[in-house]
Amino acid sequence: MDCIFCKIVNKEVPAEIYYEDDHAIAFLDMNPANVGHTLVIPKKHFETIDKMNKIELDKLSEAILKISKGIMGIADGMNIVQNNKEVAGQAVPHVHFHLVPRYKGDGYSLGWKREKRVTKEENDDFLKKLKEVKI
Repeated sequence: MDCIFCKIVNKEVPAEIYYEDDHAIAFLDMNPANVGHTLVIPKKHFETIDKMNKIELDKLSEAILKISKGIMGIADGMNIVQNNKEVAGQAVPHVHFHLVPRYKGDGYSLGWKREKRVTKEENDDFLKKLKEVKI
């Protein structure tokens, strides 16, 4: 497999790893949005979050919680972002959570803007489809 994150897990590629357990690993993002921008990934390869099983997601969540507590002890706030598929901004096809420390006056912006507002009809149609897939 030619996954850069799997190579980091296997120590084939260097990274600023600062947390590791049996299921997860955390390291500083190589192109950080802010000081301390961390990626938390499962050691096992999953392309998107919907491919994970409950046990693996629970273990990853435990790591995210531990790291979040550390970040919140340093920063003024934090954003957690997780993207799935290229259209949603996923650059590496391996599940990863971005933990982005926020600092007063840091100038960082999420930039979540849409050209037009979502209509009630669009959301109603989405809910109808969601009920049909039986989550």
